[in-house]
Amino acid sequence: MNLIYLQLGSNLGDRKLLLDSAVSLINTKIGRVLRSSKIYESDAWGVSRQPKYLNQILEVHSNIGCEFILKDIHSIESQLGRVRGKKWQERLIDIDVIFFNDLIIEKTDLYIPHKYMHKRRFVLEPLNELIADYIHPKYNKSIERLLNECTDKKIVREYEL
Repeated sequence: MNLIYLQLGSNLGDRKLLLDSAVSLINTKIGRVLRSSKIYESDAWGVSRQPKYLNQILEVHSNIGCEFILKDIHSIESQLGRVRGKKWQERLIDIDVIFFNDLIIEKTDLYIPHKYMHKRRFVLEPLNELIADYIHPKYNKSIERLLNECTDKKIVREYEL
């Protein structure tokens, strides 16, 4: 059984409903969601003048191999209305693989652990909530330490309904 950490993000439409729908589809198509972080709200990263994002981290057990996970993620994103366009554009839903077991994969179409996760407070805050002591397999630092060293100063707040 594979242990996967996924990051969900949405900054268009009914953001909370889209995250909830993604969780349900992940449970159906990818594997059992064991735990989820609180939902956090933050400004868009890497761009300006976009609506705020809602973000959440999921811990998933799955028997799907890492070579097939992107196909299933893209299928879920499409089912929820995502249309792929420019990098970092506004989106209804975004699902990223943060960790897949302790694998390190660096290909053009698949980068695990996620290439920018250590630079993004909106990923580190909810990840720290779930697995603060987990050691990043490439950087050999705990999530808590990566969060403390993170230079991203964007405010990440717990989302209140």
